[in-house]
Amino acid sequence: MNTLGIVLSRPAHDGAGSLAPLPRKSNLRNQNSLIRQAVFFGAPSCQVSATLWSLAPQIDSFILYLATERGLSDAYQLSVRRTLETLADWAQQRDLPGWQDLGIDHLREFLSQQKSRGLEASSLRIAVVHLKIFFRFLVSRNLLGEDPAEPLLSPRTGSSLPGTLQVSQVARILDSIDPSKPLGRRDLAILELFYASGLRLAEICSARLESLDLEDGFLRVTGKGNKTRIVPVGGQALAALKSYLDNERPELVKPHTSSEIFLSVRGGPLGPDRVRKIVKERARQAGLTGNIYPHLLRHSFATHLLQNGADLRVIQELLGHADIATTQIYTHVDDQRLKKVHRQFHPRA
Repeated sequence: MNTLGIVLSRPAHDGAGSLAPLPRKSNLRNQNSLIRQAVFFGAPSCQVSATLWSLAPQIDSFILYLATERGLSDAYQLSVRRTLETLADWAQQRDLPGWQDLGIDHLREFLSQQKSRGLEASSLRIAVVHLKIFFRFLVSRNLLGEDPAEPLLSPRTGSSLPGTLQVSQVARILDSIDPSKPLGRRDLAILELFYASGLRLAEICSARLESLDLEDGFLRVTGKGNKTRIVPVGGQALAALKSYLDNERPELVKPHTSSEIFLSVRGGPLGPDRVRKIVKERARQAGLTGNIYPHLLRHSFATHLLQNGADLRVIQELLGHADIATTQIYTHVDDQRLKKVHRQFHPRA
């Protein structure tokens, strides 16, 4: 209990003070609400310092900006908040009472400490982005005279290529689903749509009936940053959707059911965790080993399009990537395939 009578939980750090993993998706909204009530975290039995309270309002303003003006997800907001509150805690320990007291050397020392405590290069890159956009925000709002994060450089990471399934593996999963069994039509429609349209997990869960055009074979989805795009639905996916909507979804509808396409047995929309389990279970039933997850089908969608001659700009639009550089990673995946074929068949490879 602090001086204001608010019970505060511990920060999203591990025991050593490093950035901790994000909470599960299902708890994000509750935790974001709690964070807004308890502006900064402290130990349950300690007083909240003046330093933390002086730094917290700017963090709250920035998170509000990300939510209302940028339309970024709860998960991203919590990720940013975690980084900034870890920095604020670090600043308190060094008697730095305000954001204006932090310079580039302080930020480098902070990131170096996080690295020494086991934060991976990929996570450090994300933290650098958080710091850059936060301090840029403070300067733009005249809350800070200079941007101490401007000279920060992101640490290099090793090239990480997305995993993909072979066409035969995807077919094996889809062909193993029996539509005549309970929830078979629903699960088949989900996996067909993942692979046919390259959708993100959140886009599958939020897809609504009014956004689906069965006649022309298109689906309107809202992706990252609340950006809307139109994606084509392939013939087999369309057939699976029609079968599910005609024969199975009506049985799942309850008085409280809304217009999400994919429903649980209780009549509510399927959540991300349940869809992940559906993908894993169906892959396991098809005899596939390893980690099979929804985004793997999205990667496979893009890779198979590229391998069959699709233009990279078209793939970018289908995936909803804001930057072509994000889509270009699939050219590296295809390069790897070409090298493998060359090594396998060329006599002097």
